[in-house]
Amino acid sequence: MRCPYCLEFESRVVDSRSSEDGTIIRRRRECNSCKRRFTTYERVEERPLLVIKKSGIREQFSRDKLLNGIMRACEKRPVKMEEIENIIARIERDLRDKYDREVSSKIVGEKLMDELQGLDEVAYVRFASVYRQFTDINSFIKTIEQLKSK
Repeated sequence: MRCPYCLEFESRVVDSRSSEDGTIIRRRRECNSCKRRFTTYERVEERPLLVIKKSGIREQFSRDKLLNGIMRACEKRPVKMEEIENIIARIERDLRDKYDREVSSKIVGEKLMDELQGLDEVAYVRFASVYRQFTDINSFIKTIEQLKSK
C-alpha cells in the first residue's frame, strides 16, 4: 500500500479491525519511510449496482455520494464518523441484498432518511429539506410536526 504522504510503497499494518457485520476490514498502517500513520479499508468487490435517477439516467451506486450527503446533513452535529460509516454499510448491504442490479434513487433516499431520523433529528430535517425539495415554510413545518409526533 502506497503512503499518501511520501508515496513510499512499503508500510506495515499496526492494527486491523473488522466492521460490525464483518464485510469491511479497517487497517491502521505505518509508513516504513516517513513513519506517519494512515488508514485503509478492505472490502469484497461487489457486482455493480445501478441507481435510477428521477430523470431516468442510470449511474453506478457510489458510497462517496452517500457519505457526502450524510456529512452535509450532519455538519456541526455530535455524530461520530463511525456511526456514519455504519449507516452507509447498512444501506449498501440492504440495497445489495434486496435489489439485484438496479434500484431507484427514491429508495436510496428514503433508506437514508430512515437512518438519519434514528441518528440525529437535526440532520434528518436538513437532509429532508434538500431531498424533498421544500418549496415553502409549511412543508418544512409539516416535516417537523411529523417528527415530533413520533
